Amino acid sequence: MKHPAPVHLRHVLIGDGESPHLLKWARALAPHVELWVASSRGFLPGFDGVVPSWRRLALGADVAHKGGNFGVLRGLPRLGAWLRTIDADWIHAHYLTSHGTLAWLAKRVWGLRGHLIGSAWGSDILVTPQRSALYRWLTRRVLRACHITTSDSHHMADVMKGLGAGEVSVFPFGLERLPPPARAKEPWLFFTNRGMEPIYRPERVISTFAAISAANPQARLVVANHGSLRGAMDEQVFGLGLQHRVLFVGRLDATTQDRWYARATWYLSLPESDSVAVSVLEAMGHSCIPILSDLPANHELVEHGENGLILTDGSPPDMAQLAELGARAHPIGHHNRTWVQQHGLFAPAVRTLMVRLRALAPPPRRPTQP
Repeated sequence: MKHPAPVHLRHVLIGDGESPHLLKWARALAPHVELWVASSRGFLPGFDGVVPSWRRLALGADVAHKGGNFGVLRGLPRLGAWLRTIDADWIHAHYLTSHGTLAWLAKRVWGLRGHLIGSAWGSDILVTPQRSALYRWLTRRVLRACHITTSDSHHMADVMKGLGAGEVSVFPFGLERLPPPARAKEPWLFFTNRGMEPIYRPERVISTFAAISAANPQARLVVANHGSLRGAMDEQVFGLGLQHRVLFVGRLDATTQDRWYARATWYLSLPESDSVAVSVLEAMGHSCIPILSDLPANHELVEHGENGLILTDGSPPDMAQLAELGARAHPIGHHNRTWVQQHGLFAPAVRTLMVRLRALAPPPRRPTQP
C-alpha cells in the first residue's frame, strides 16, 4: 500500500536576513519545513542556496542594532499582506522586541491563522525590557502571544516565564558541526573574539590578560573582531606595555577563526550580560578552557575550577588555579568538546523542536507549492 507523502509545516522566519544567525536557523529548518523568510533588511548571499527568492521578502529597514528598533514597524503593511498570501502554520520571530512585535501585530491586524513562535536572542530578554516600561510591556505582550518560545539557556527561560511566556523550549544556539579534535595547542595562548562594544567589556579582557601575563611571561593574547572600542583597546594595551604580547587580527572568516580556536588553550569572554554564547560553545568544541564572567548562563557551561573559570566582577583569576587547569588542559579540553557533542549541536535540537511543533499544530492538507 502506497502511503501519502508527508505534509510539511509551512514555516515563516521573521528576522534580520543580514545576520548569519538567522541564516543558521534557515539552514537548520530547511530540511524539515516549507520555509519562507521575511527580513527587516536584506539577505546574506548564503540564503540563495537555502530559500528560493520567491519565498523571501526584504523590507529594507535601516535597523540600528540596539534592540527593539521601531524602524522595522514601517514594514508592517507589506509583511502583513505577504503573510496573508502564505497562510503559514508557524510564524517564527527572532529578537522579540523588534521582529516579535512585527509578527504579533501582523497576526492581530491581518487575522492570520498561523501560530507564533518566538526565539529570544539574549539582550531582547535580559537587557531591553529593563530600559523602559514600554519595552517591558511590549515584551510581555509578545511572549504571551507566542504559542511556544525558544531560549538558549535555562536562566533566560526563567526570565521569559517571569515576563509571561508559556511553554519555553530550551537548547543552546549550538554548532552546526563539531570541529575536529585539536592536535597541538599552545599552552599559554589566549583567544577572544567578542565584539569590541561596551556590553562585551573588552577592556576587562585586556586587564584580565595583563594580570595573567604579569605572572606568566609566556602568555600571549589574540584578539579578533572589531567595534567602537578598538582604539581604546589599542591605547590600553600600549599603556600596559603589552603590545608585544597582544595581537589584533580583526574580523576573521570562519576557517581562520577555527585555526585560532584550535591553537589556543584558553578562551576569554567577559561581557556584562549574556545568555549561552555561540562563541563560547565554539571554543569548547575546539577543546579550549573558557574564562568567563559571572553570569547565570555561564554556570550552565562551566563549573568553576573544573572545566574553566568564572570571574566575579573586579576579581583577577587565581594564578594557582589557572596553573592547575593548565596542567589538566588536555582532559579538560576533551571534556568540553564531548559536552558540546552531546548538548551543543544545533541540528538535533531543531529536529526535536520540529517534532514538538508538529504535535502542537499538525499541518493541514494543502496543494504542493510549485
